[in-house]
Amino acid sequence: METYDFDSVWLQPVMVPHWVRGQKEITRVINSKKMGTIDLSVCALGNSVGTGPSGVGASIIEVKNFDELKQLGTKAVQGKIVFFNRPMDPTQIHTFAAYGGAVDQRGSGASEAAKLGALAVIVRSMGINIEDYPHTGALRYQSEVKKIPAVAVSTRHAELLSKLLKEEKDLQVYIETHCEMLDDAPSYNVIGQINGGEYKDEIIDIGGHLDSWDLAQGAHDDGTGCVQSIEVLRLFKALGMKPKRTIRAVMFMNEENGLRGGMKYAEIAKAKNENHIVAIESDEGGFTPRGFSMTANDVVKNKIRSWKPMFEPYGLSDFGHDGGGADIGPMASSGTAMIGYYPDSQRYFDYHHTPQDTFDKVNKRELEMGAAAMAALVFMIDRYGLK
Repeated sequence: METYDFDSVWLQPVMVPHWVRGQKEITRVINSKKMGTIDLSVCALGNSVGTGPSGVGASIIEVKNFDELKQLGTKAVQGKIVFFNRPMDPTQIHTFAAYGGAVDQRGSGASEAAKLGALAVIVRSMGINIEDYPHTGALRYQSEVKKIPAVAVSTRHAELLSKLLKEEKDLQVYIETHCEMLDDAPSYNVIGQINGGEYKDEIIDIGGHLDSWDLAQGAHDDGTGCVQSIEVLRLFKALGMKPKRTIRAVMFMNEENGLRGGMKYAEIAKAKNENHIVAIESDEGGFTPRGFSMTANDVVKNKIRSWKPMFEPYGLSDFGHDGGGADIGPMASSGTAMIGYYPDSQRYFDYHHTPQDTFDKVNKRELEMGAAAMAALVFMIDRYGLK
């Protein structure tokens, strides 16, 4: 952003959680009569405690949801490993809806199982296809509940484990992980800005998040969003366009396991009494643009939807979903309109939180089309406002 000669570029300090995965995880079936010992493809879930070198070995019990777990009760769950095996719904055209329908078992499964005395949990990966590799992602421990280890298992091995459990009720599994949460560490949001003219005190935010899971490069989650946000400002500079309103690209830190960057940004904006009229986030991958989601009042929604005919020739026709983004969410309480860049979602969960999320998976043309779509929307908001 300094190279592109933005009007200002700065770092915004923020303290973030410091979770360390440690040495490679081990999870294996240890007593299958049919297949003997079976190594499972797993990874620890983010924020999980580790088992330590002694590991955890126990019988395993499968459930699809929290209601099933509660019906089993303490007597059936205590001293066991709980296997959450609810797939993402493949009938959902919008795969983020499928993700939303399954991700509670990853986020809250460990604490829900621990309430009934479980020793550890295995969670089916949040992937819509049958794959050999696991998907990590954050879990959230409830403060009053014992913390137990949690791993994600690949969808292929989730299918295998489920099949074996139907045939062998006394199946046992061994889990060994070495992850731990350390003290909070210093980090930064990274911000670039082009100053506005006539309405310089009105700020348009565009952003993505800098952090990614440790299994890969975080190319789609969320390298593409960061690049697209920077590109919006670069396009204004390259075209010699002086905006009416101040345009700011924000690379948020710590979206994945704490949202500290988004909260710090909103806290400072409120303290400075800044007027953020709209915040746009790109955090659904760098795929072909389809439209924009919005959480805003009807006046804002109707104005943006009135521009839809200008976007439709370029394939952007979906302006009907609610939404925005996790990083920009903390600004909603100040009345900022929330907008999410909405690309085609069919491939996102092939890569999301996996070792597959690498630079070679990003298509240059799709990335550029998304950045252009965001820049076009920012141009319209800058030129015509939202009232």
